[in-house]
Amino acid sequence: MKCPDVINWDTYFMGLAHLSAKRSKDPSTQVGAVIVSEDRRIVGIGYNGFPNGCHDDLFPWEKEGDFCSTKYPYVVHAELNAILNSTTQLHGCTIYVSLFPCNECAKAIIQSGIRHIVYESDKYAHTDSVKASKKMLEAAGIRLTKLSYQVQIDLKLSNY
Repeated sequence: MKCPDVINWDTYFMGLAHLSAKRSKDPSTQVGAVIVSEDRRIVGIGYNGFPNGCHDDLFPWEKEGDFCSTKYPYVVHAELNAILNSTTQLHGCTIYVSLFPCNECAKAIIQSGIRHIVYESDKYAHTDSVKASKKMLEAAGIRLTKLSYQVQIDLKLSNY
């Protein structure tokens, strides 16, 4: 008899996005993304953080102030990191992301060939960035699926 409490694919991949988000050192918003091929193989994973070689002790995490004194000009979003970390062509893939993509990430998603976005939170839906994102994604025919539940992961990992 098989195990009765097996999680579905959406929960599995969104759980991996949440686990990836735990690598982000952003004190206000940790976001993770996982790109999955049509045959459910993980082909990219990422979280929001600074580019390689830009040490997180040398760049700001602030949300307010002079633009160059905030995190915004420096942080690479989870979606873009997942695309840049991908191991193959992304045409036809699905991206699982814990927070709806901004307009800059939407452009990268469209250009990469990803055809489906599964997301959890849309807390910035009221912003111009997300409004522009949705306009581009709709025009490009990208399928959007909002999970009707929040994926919870319980980490009981110890440091080795």
